[in-house]
Amino acid sequence: MKERIGVIFGGRSSEHEVSILSAAAVLTAIDRGKYEPGAFAIDKSGAWYHVETDLSGLCELSDARVGGLFDGARKVSVAEFDEMTDFALPVLHGPYGEDGTIQGLFEMLGKPYAGCGVAAAAISMDKIFTKEIWGGLGLPQCNYAFTTKYACEADGGRGLINEAARIENEVSYPIFVKPANMGSSVGVSKVEDRGGLEDGIKTALKYDRRVIAEQAVTGRELEIGVLGGRMAGVSAIGEILSDAVYYDYDSKYRGGEGTRLAIPAELPAGIRDEIEALALKAYRALGGEGFARIDLFYDEAAGKVYLSEMNAIPGFTRYSMFPLLWQAKGLGFAELVERIIELGYEKHNA
Repeated sequence: MKERIGVIFGGRSSEHEVSILSAAAVLTAIDRGKYEPGAFAIDKSGAWYHVETDLSGLCELSDARVGGLFDGARKVSVAEFDEMTDFALPVLHGPYGEDGTIQGLFEMLGKPYAGCGVAAAAISMDKIFTKEIWGGLGLPQCNYAFTTKYACEADGGRGLINEAARIENEVSYPIFVKPANMGSSVGVSKVEDRGGLEDGIKTALKYDRRVIAEQAVTGRELEIGVLGGRMAGVSAIGEILSDAVYYDYDSKYRGGEGTRLAIPAELPAGIRDEIEALALKAYRALGGEGFARIDLFYDEAAGKVYLSEMNAIPGFTRYSMFPLLWQAKGLGFAELVERIIELGYEKHNA
């Protein structure tokens, strides 16, 4: 009897449409001779649906936004999802999916599932917690500071001014301002002065109660995949080459003009070895299991590598770096999905 794989996608976050595209690619790649896949969409209100619409033709964000996905879909309860599946494969990006919440649900159900566990997902989703842990272990990363909604609203409305002044004393311009818990470059601003910093904080606070301000690193943007548990391995290293101010939402998911991926990245052997070792240290420090993508910067002039963040459920769209990195290492998309399922079962059985 085939194992029933429940692919969960959509979700309540601002990355709802991106998640649909990732799920379409994953559902197309699952080996029907070995598994019986089922598509389960979560709408923006949090309701669950069993979707029988063929998603294989979805490849653009516009496709994911047009109607039809939930037309004819049957609303289901979590208990029904549990009965209909043997294994959960979440392809949810951002809050309520990549942040430990749905992983906690699977743990409560006793359901085997793909990817990182509750703690690793929650910590890696939170950029502040991630940096505090990596910093405590002495892993290299850029200078940063953070603030909160409460601090910015304090002192009779002067809180934002006071927090911006403190941050610019701790972190040099240019600064990237980001929501602590968000992905796909949503709510991110690159700022050069006090006015931009205050505006960037306001923008980030629309998405989260906590905001991180990171010193911009002049260097090459690199990404590397990690796959496995105790005996984890790494993919090829990829480089993002973009004419944009930073690798933004359009560049990631609409194949933005002037953006291309170099896989593998051209790097000195010593730097490549350093990045591979650092990625594994970063992954293990956060308790990574199953799979993740580690983002880094390489300051070529100084010969230094800096950790940026870990993505517990990286994108699986046709523009996404993660599957392309493994393809360059000789692991095709379908084989990658199968390995992720196998690792999920290994984690559960352990």
